[in-house]
Amino acid sequence: MSTALGIIDAVILGIVEGVTEYLPISSTGHLVLARSLLGLDSPEDVRRNVDALLIVIQGGAILAVLGLYRSAVGRMILGLLGKDRQGLVLLRNIVIAFLPAMVLGPLLDSWIEQRLMHIGPVLLALALGGVIMILADRRFRSDAEHDTDRTGADLSALAALQIGLLQCVAMWPGTSRSMVTILGGMMVGLRPARAAEFSFLLGLPTLGGATVYKLAGNLLGDEPNMFAVLGWMPVTVGIIVATISAALAIRWLVGYLTTHGLAVFGWYRIVLAAVLLALAIGGVVSIAPDEQTGQSADAASSVVDTKALPSDPTRT
Repeated sequence: MSTALGIIDAVILGIVEGVTEYLPISSTGHLVLARSLLGLDSPEDVRRNVDALLIVIQGGAILAVLGLYRSAVGRMILGLLGKDRQGLVLLRNIVIAFLPAMVLGPLLDSWIEQRLMHIGPVLLALALGGVIMILADRRFRSDAEHDTDRTGADLSALAALQIGLLQCVAMWPGTSRSMVTILGGMMVGLRPARAAEFSFLLGLPTLGGATVYKLAGNLLGDEPNMFAVLGWMPVTVGIIVATISAALAIRWLVGYLTTHGLAVFGWYRIVLAAVLLALAIGGVVSIAPDEQTGQSADAASSVVDTKALPSDPTRT
């Protein structure tokens, strides 16, 4: 039986998800372009299920972190069992940093969707985030280079809470969870590479919760689920590709940040915002809230419209 999502489409979505999930460049702009080019925004049942897929495919990004940071995850498990004090502190810090988003996310979800899921706020977040990264890189990277090589296990509970509060800023579409959590780590004294590692680990509960929530809603809903509409094989391929591409992106980013800063990503975001602005002025793409559901999934789900086609869901 033919499916609405081809294998090539799944590979492309998996690559976009894997690469943009952890690089501090925001996935919204990239998925706007990818979805528009692939033509996966109609009919309605395809749009709805690709919306769900773009959240569920985060499972691949989660698997990449679990594989690359299995030692840290193992230490947290041992810490929970009372066998590794540093592992327990790291787990405590991850939990503390996750709590603000867990509490505020459901409360602000619909409000953010209706008021910030528009072309102006998204492009503002994309460009302003770029400027902030350039300025913050000059300010905090030099300070962190003079500190010892601290990790997430060396943070105080207050520092972890600060990072968690900043993560809530990523609920603004176009901001990037990785960007704000990496900057948050640098602000509390971590070197860029260490801040990125803490951001990756913090993504486990953050992305994991969104993935489980979206998958359950899709499978238990009254309408045909993503596997029936898109096909088992494309969905599986998308997750596998997302795992591989996310692992490669993580390894590259940590290596890059070991000797470089975040400025290059800031400039990239500014250029991307300019490109999307030009496309919006030209009537190629626009961004608007989903008038039917009035909601997005985890600060990460939004709706992108093309002028010639129905609405198209994507993520920050």
